[in-house]
Amino acid sequence: MPLTDTAVRNTKPGEKPIRLFDGGGLYLEISTAGGKWWRLKYRFGGKEKRISLGVYPDVGLKDARERRDAARKLLANGVDPGEAKKARKAASEERAANSFEVIAREWFAKYAPGWAPGHADKIIQRLQRDVFPWLGGRPIADIAAPELLTVVRRIEERGAHDTAHRALQNCGQVFRYAVATGRAQRDPSGDLRGALPPLKHEHYAAITDPSQVGELLRAIDGFQGTFIVKCALMLAPMLFVRPGELRMAEWSGFNLDKAEWRYLVTKTKTEHLVPLSSQAVAILRELHALTGRRQHVFPGRDPHKPMSGAAINAALRRMGYDTKTEITGHGFRAMARTILHEELHVKPEVIEHQLAHRVPDALGTAYNRTKFLRERRIMMQQWADQLDQLKASPVNSI
Repeated sequence: MPLTDTAVRNTKPGEKPIRLFDGGGLYLEISTAGGKWWRLKYRFGGKEKRISLGVYPDVGLKDARERRDAARKLLANGVDPGEAKKARKAASEERAANSFEVIAREWFAKYAPGWAPGHADKIIQRLQRDVFPWLGGRPIADIAAPELLTVVRRIEERGAHDTAHRALQNCGQVFRYAVATGRAQRDPSGDLRGALPPLKHEHYAAITDPSQVGELLRAIDGFQGTFIVKCALMLAPMLFVRPGELRMAEWSGFNLDKAEWRYLVTKTKTEHLVPLSSQAVAILRELHALTGRRQHVFPGRDPHKPMSGAAINAALRRMGYDTKTEITGHGFRAMARTILHEELHVKPEVIEHQLAHRVPDALGTAYNRTKFLRERRIMMQQWADQLDQLKASPVNSI
């Protein structure tokens, strides 16, 4: 006799397991502890087998019958429903293991050691905040371009246009990694080329007028802050390296007798060589007396760590400069590039090598730390002399 909802609901556990049969091999098994499981008994290949169809009350009588009927259809087609269930479970586990978040974190773990810590932090935070909540649990092979576009448009709608572009770029990197490792067939981010409005790139604020450069250098000379920050300010225009590379500088990279500074470029992890002018060496020797026993050339409040990444810009603002519209720590690079080329007529390729930019040549090579080294040594001394000249003349001309 078929079961009823009332019988299923009201039957209490006994001293031994109880089985209530419904028909077609379906029955409800009630344990001595009160748990109720739907099970299906069937024969396949001459053997009696059983599979679980769910737990009551999560699976009601009607749902259990539907699952039984589906299993019997498989039997009619020569398929073992127990093996089919195992295959579905394995496929589900594989899809979960190949979710976007799992693969994104695998990609991040593989490549993050080669990135600057700050850059790596921004990428994983961007993914965690703006991508994982919507795509993280999705099988990466199932994600299509419209779904990805919805995610990046959500970022764009809050006004974070640059973040939207960067998130799309990072997603593309994850998809291409999935393709390379056999977990996806293609990268859907390529279908979204042009879907986001192009960014209006704003260059770092920089002073390139020689007379204004002279005013800035005189302001640096009169800076009333700490000696460490003042030295960093004096060296920033002279060396024109990236601000993070300057503040993270370690004494182990300097050879003041050879007038050289060697370090790894944060963006490319390649070794870079900075020839030091006599003026730079003099500043560094004076600073060495104060911080030479420490790891960092410009230690912060914690002597075991470098000075803050905001220190240079804060000092510029203290001197009265607007770091958004006039000059920023990164702007010293544009200052040097412009004046060296336009006023001192140094060859662009020499300047670009000193900036540690990738410069293709006839052989197809990128950056070479020793290329144009003789010219770069001459240029760096010429540049320091020019800065002295600009600083010395209230009315500057080259």
